[in-house]
Amino acid sequence: MSTIRAVVRGVGHYLPERVVPNSEFEKILDTSDEWIKSRSGIERRHFAADGQLTSDLAIRAAKSALMDADMTADQIDAIVIATSTPDQTFPSTATKVQAAIGMQSGFAFDVQAVCAGFVYALANANALILSGQVERVIVIGAETFSRLMDWNDRSTCVLFGDGAGALILEAQSGEGTPQDRGILATDLHSDGRYNNLLYVDGGVSSTQTAGVLKMEGREIFKHAVQKLAQTADAALKKARLTPDDIDWVVPHQANLRIIKATAQKMGVPMDRVVVTVQDHGNTSAASIPLAMSVARRAGKIKQGQLLVAEAIGGGLTWGAVVLRW
Repeated sequence: MSTIRAVVRGVGHYLPERVVPNSEFEKILDTSDEWIKSRSGIERRHFAADGQLTSDLAIRAAKSALMDADMTADQIDAIVIATSTPDQTFPSTATKVQAAIGMQSGFAFDVQAVCAGFVYALANANALILSGQVERVIVIGAETFSRLMDWNDRSTCVLFGDGAGALILEAQSGEGTPQDRGILATDLHSDGRYNNLLYVDGGVSSTQTAGVLKMEGREIFKHAVQKLAQTADAALKKARLTPDDIDWVVPHQANLRIIKATAQKMGVPMDRVVVTVQDHGNTSAASIPLAMSVARRAGKIKQGQLLVAEAIGGGLTWGAVVLRW
């Protein structure tokens, strides 16, 4: 039976020019390159320059994706940006991107689900396409998490980086089978009882400040592996597929130990997992589209291959998307 699918037309990313190796932290913290690598797998990350905004990163990623798709901004109906580090309290960062790329119609909005934000944004964009509201959407994950760090907390500030990635989704006809290209299933969850495991201690209505990131790393690890494997399995079942069908798992790039443990729990070998955490650190909502773009440029992800993207973030929020490229 013929059905509408949200199919990837283009992908792109942008990383700030400044590369920060682990050795830089040795100058200001009681830490070492070996300590950071052994606990996270991270070797370096990118930090935005002074005055460089989340929207600046998102704009570059959006233009990169448009170029990859051989499309212009006037062909886009909507922009959905996942970010926890917006330029302003309001208006949305997405509207700034809309103006910057020359998109003069349609609509744009932000989604906030922290590190799971891009999965949430994909699910929302997919729903917009399936409902007939839009034909083409740019979905962006963009973050400047370096602006939220407590530089005296060695357990958190060494983990995060800045960057942006973007996908362009387009409505196309499918046969309604698991072999269709496009988004085949989504699975989303949240549980606000775990708010204090990962949060920022500031906000408009509470402190009138941006605040800094606070995290209970061990507790997050315990939740992450189980919840990520479960949501990936649920999304695969919705798509009528199994882990054996997966060509690539594209996980949220938070911690190499979490990535490996989740892949093992899913029954997927590491040679089918896209890993970029060593080069980017945890870029929150940007990490999945960044990893997709890097893997696509490297010739790993090919048309027709099946991808599972999964992420967990503050909230707690978590979810997965099954996508045939």
